[in-house]
Formats: sequence, structure tokens, C-alpha cells
Amino acid sequence: MGKQRITISVIGGHDANEKVEQLAHKIGEIISNVGAVLVCGGLDGVMKAAAKGAKEAGGLTIGLLPGKDKADANPYIDIALPTTIGYARNAMVACSADIIVALPGSHGTLSEICYGLVYKKPIIDLGNWNKEGMIKVKDVKEAEEQIKKLISKIRR
Repeated sequence: MGKQRITISVIGGHDANEKVEQLAHKIGEIISNVGAVLVCGGLDGVMKAAAKGAKEAGGLTIGLLPGKDKADANPYIDIALPTTIGYARNAMVACSADIIVALPGSHGTLSEICYGLVYKKPIIDLGNWNKEGMIKVKDVKEAEEQIKKLISKIRR
């Protein structure tokens, strides 16, 4: 992979409750602390909370937006990439990741999980998705351990 930075996509619901947003914020922080770049859909909910966590920890964030306007990105996105392809961007969110962290969400999140499985990406399940092929974790601490393990495997 050369000198490229590790990218970790955080996927989850547009409408997230406070508990899920706190989880996303902590995952964003972890991503920055391990030196990875956070990728997400760039909008609200889980995406915004994760990007905020990453930014506050000094990290870099990329938002793959569904529309054509960079202004749609949440304020914690450093690099807003408008795709103009709506939900089809979910394939890009999954494929651009070295690692995916799945939080609770709905159909859009599930489509990203499916793309991740198709592209054989390691997907950490922090949203009780219980899909075969995902790495099930019970909490943020376990998710962090898995992220670190996967990064060292990628760098080998």
C-alpha cells in the first residue's frame, strides 16, 4: 500500500440518538488517535458525530456526499467530495475503506455493510447487525482493539 494513509469508514444512521452519537464521536476520536483518515457520508447523525470526534482529536475527515453541493457537508468534514449519485455513494464509502465500523442505522447503512462484504472489507459490528462475515464487538474498547489489530495486519 506504500505510504498511503489508512482509511476507516464509519457508517450509521442519519437520525441517531444521543447514545449512538456518543459512540460515533468516540470512534472518530479513536480513528484520529491511530493515525487513520475518517471517511463517511458527510451528512448528519452518526456521520457528523464521528467526524466531530475525529476533528477534535486532530484528525482528517472526508465526506462522500450524495448530492452536488459541498455546502451540504457537516461542519467537521475537511474534504467534501460531492458525488451526485445519491445512495449509490454507499458503494464508494465501503470500497474506499481499509476498515469499516458499522454503528446502528437503517437501510442505507445495511447497503454499505453489504458492499463492504462484497468488497471483502473488514467490518467491525458495533451496531448489532449480526451479519455473517462481520467482526462482532460488544463495546468501544473492543472496537478500538480490533481497529489496532486490523491496522497492524494491513501495514504488514
